[in-house]
Amino acid sequence: MIHVEHPLLKNLVTKLRNINTSSYDFRKYLSEVGRILLVEALKNEKITLKEVETWVGKGEFPVLEEERYVFIPILRAGLPMLDGVLEMMPMAQSGFLAIKRDEKTLKSVLYYDRVPPLKGKTAVILDPMVATGGSLDYAVKTVKQKNPERIISLNVIGAPEGLQKISENHPDITVYIAQIDERLNDRGYIIPGIGDAGDRAFNTE
Repeated sequence: MIHVEHPLLKNLVTKLRNINTSSYDFRKYLSEVGRILLVEALKNEKITLKEVETWVGKGEFPVLEEERYVFIPILRAGLPMLDGVLEMMPMAQSGFLAIKRDEKTLKSVLYYDRVPPLKGKTAVILDPMVATGGSLDYAVKTVKQKNPERIISLNVIGAPEGLQKISENHPDITVYIAQIDERLNDRGYIIPGIGDAGDRAFNTE
């Protein structure tokens, strides 16, 4: 796990915590956090040379092979992060996982899987919250069944309990997270957290 500590991230997380932040701005801030985390996650990526025609003629210049990346948001809350990362890498593919937490048992249930083949790809999971770790754990297990070359997870806020679970169950993936909060409460919510990210992003209850 890599805790990405950056003043811009801290500023954005505080805006996400503010209960008076509108749904529109909440989505925008999630998108911006996603972009910053992606920059950190890919800073050591292998680049290739591509011939490009410039104003002074043709030349070879470094590029990322965007097609080798598949961004996979966990619905609903991960969708604004998808908007942000696709602005930076529009040629990347997308996949979608819908995982719902049973509020009584706190266990995760997968009810939608629309992820393309991942062989030879880098799968990038997008999920704002890592509370108990159940949803992310389920998502990683589902993605692993599709045999990606590697898995990266971009997350906004996590609780120590959930992050520990992911570290123990999936030491082979890399988690990039903007903020590690204090703890979970007895209902499995992050304290202080940002509330229900899906509801806040899309103005639902």
